[in-house]
Amino acid sequence: MSGIQLFALHSPYGLMTAVAALDAGLLGDAAERVLVPMNTAAVPETAIDLATAPAYTTLRGRFDRIEPLNALIDPLHPTDWHPDEQDLPLLGRLLRRAWGLGDGEVELFVQSPQVAPARTLMALFDRARLGVIGDGLMTYSPIRARLPRQITERVARVVYPDVVAGVEPLVFAETDALRVPVPAPAFGAVLREAGECAPDDALDALVDGGSRTALVIGQYLAALGLVSAAEERAMQMAMIDRVAGAGAERIVFKPHPAAPPSGIATLAERAADRGMAFATFTGPQPAEYAALRLGATDVAAAFSSALPTMRALHDARIHAVGAETMLARLTPYENSNRMPVTIVDAMTRGIGEGRMQQLVDTVGYAMQPEIVAHLRPRAVQFLASSSDAERERYVPAGRLRALGLPGAPAPTVLQRLSPRGGVGRLEELRLTAAGARRRAGRVWKVARGR
Repeated sequence: MSGIQLFALHSPYGLMTAVAALDAGLLGDAAERVLVPMNTAAVPETAIDLATAPAYTTLRGRFDRIEPLNALIDPLHPTDWHPDEQDLPLLGRLLRRAWGLGDGEVELFVQSPQVAPARTLMALFDRARLGVIGDGLMTYSPIRARLPRQITERVARVVYPDVVAGVEPLVFAETDALRVPVPAPAFGAVLREAGECAPDDALDALVDGGSRTALVIGQYLAALGLVSAAEERAMQMAMIDRVAGAGAERIVFKPHPAAPPSGIATLAERAADRGMAFATFTGPQPAEYAALRLGATDVAAAFSSALPTMRALHDARIHAVGAETMLARLTPYENSNRMPVTIVDAMTRGIGEGRMQQLVDTVGYAMQPEIVAHLRPRAVQFLASSSDAERERYVPAGRLRALGLPGAPAPTVLQRLSPRGGVGRLEELRLTAAGARRRAGRVWKVARGR
């Protein structure tokens, strides 16, 4: 490929993935590489701006030029950018002119391809070769909605950090898109580069090579409606207990940026009760780099992408606390958090590489049985060889029954009457009987000459 490569990226993890792939020589040659950074946060002022953040100065240097999206489409928010279909050809030409792309070949890399602005850009560049840049564990999920063939047929590759060793992600698995794993060492080198580009005095002050340090990551699950605030606090207390049991001597807690500060004192008291020192880190450095800089021996969270990343890069012990609760609570079943929770839970339960791919394929099929229908045989094989407890943990009985998969419980009388819950089938039988009575009545009237 000798044309122009566009990288439309919205997260630091995605930027680091793209740069690591470039450094490893995985994306071929290009006449020019253009970074199109975008801020898709609901409140952009509170999020890291990839176009200007000091930590990513050297990473931005891998590109020939920077063309920020937000300023171009202002006052529209990028996630609200849904042009009318009839305007797409015009806007596509205007973008090519605004970004100096000419009429040559373009390869467009995006994140989160199922939603705007990525989906909009893929439609605007209607002749471009397409690629997906992975953004953590979400990449292992199948795409949430079937996209038009005009888009899916152009997706050529999916690029992702290989932090879940040997397991391939399912995004666009229904196409012929090539999987391009970025070696963990290459990703780790870029992660360190970004962290060292903008040293954080607050983080440096927490470095203590003489103590076994655990990093506990807050994800603010209550804000997502997944658990109550009290339940989330209890999960974080359990994380402290878990790393204490693993031998950690002190804890550094990295709260979610949106989390209220009120609960931190409670966590500090719990650490003190367990005989451990306690500190907090609220800086902008990602959790993955914070763990590296601290030399953390243990990392605990509910289902953060930092867990598999740190095990791959630093051989840290990882602890998923509350994952089983999350698996049971997530609704609907195809909730986009399900695959990250599944992977982290399985990794911390010792499920090996080969079986992990089977599990990912099985959960992916159960999430989107129409989009990744080709995975059904693998799902059947995995579930047939699983224990009842394992099946129930990852694919509950109702889902097994709905998809006709191994391990589904025998239906009740009511369920046999209706695959939709009983009432529908009973009503169908009632209406059928009523129709038969009406037809018999009409026949009787004709027979009597009425």
